[in-house]
Amino acid sequence: MKYIIIGLGNFGASLGQKLTAQGNEVIGIDTSMVKVEANKEKISHTICMDATDEYTVSGLPLKETDIVIIAIGEDQGANVMTTALFKNLEVKRLISRAINPLHEKVLQAIGVDGIVHPEEETAERWAKKLCLNNVVDSFELSDNYSIIEATVPEEYIGKSIEEIGLLRNFNLNVLTTIKKIEIKSLLGKSKTELKVQGVAAPDLILEEADILVLYGSNKDLQVFLKQKIN
Repeated sequence: MKYIIIGLGNFGASLGQKLTAQGNEVIGIDTSMVKVEANKEKISHTICMDATDEYTVSGLPLKETDIVIIAIGEDQGANVMTTALFKNLEVKRLISRAINPLHEKVLQAIGVDGIVHPEEETAERWAKKLCLNNVVDSFELSDNYSIIEATVPEEYIGKSIEEIGLLRNFNLNVLTTIKKIEIKSLLGKSKTELKVQGVAAPDLILEEADILVLYGSNKDLQVFLKQKIN
């Protein structure tokens, strides 16, 4: 996949490096030549430019880019201006970094497709979310193995764990499943809660809203979440 990351601070640079290492094409952009030079050997392409300049930004390969991530964290004004500019340029998918609750509300009003909270979420987790379909969250156990939460791929809805053959076909272990349950308060208002279902039985039928908690190698997880059973 092709990514553009605006802002090569700690989070943006780390994310760009991990996405590049996973075989993606990444353009990393920053106004600091020092940061651009520091990452030029670790990120596919690095450019020193002002991402709030519409004329300059319009020269980027936006139509060929799958996801744009605004990782600017030091300057909220520049973050909002850059986010709005890329939104107006109608990129395929736009994700931006929020610094505080008010900033997040502004980004939501602009209409971003996702919001990053680097103080709570690591670059490793976001690299998995961006590279693997259906990933809700992940926990990296080592460089090669992870535990992830993933929504059920469409082609497996209505099938049992045994039918899918996660261990047999993909070398993955289902640790448990999580269901979204609607609960009504005393005032009659409904809210959705996530309930862990315990050890997953082989005959468990997977429903559309279920979340799978899987353990395995990053390579096997990628195969399962990107490919169908032949």
